Amino acid sequence: MMSSSQAAPRRHTRQREAIVRVIQASRGPLAVNDILERAQREHDGLGIATVYRTLKLLLEDGTVRQVILPSGETRYEMSGLGHHHHFQCRRCGEVVDLDVCPVAVLTGTTLAGGYTVEGHELTLYGVCPSCQE
Repeated sequence: MMSSSQAAPRRHTRQREAIVRVIQASRGPLAVNDILERAQREHDGLGIATVYRTLKLLLEDGTVRQVILPSGETRYEMSGLGHHHHFQCRRCGEVVDLDVCPVAVLTGTTLAGGYTVEGHELTLYGVCPSCQE
């Protein structure tokens, strides 16, 4: 018998695995509707409530993390990707991960006025190659 302080292990359902695969395969953080649409290709009956429940569990166990864009929109990506930033296309809305950090401010740097930098997040905006065509 489990003590009240021990949680039952979570089952790895096919739907949860499909959602994780969708997020892992993405080139950038995804909105809930994008996750739903892509995961439904594998599981036709998958619903939005299941996606939200699964994201809550994946956030709790540290598998995924939230990315809150400057617009306030919440997207999801895998945890453990390391320091990176994002680019968002102003036309189609796609958000992709950037491999470079264009900010040369290191953690621990003290800015004018005595502000100490603990980290930074950056989203660049523009037009993606597909929308430029």
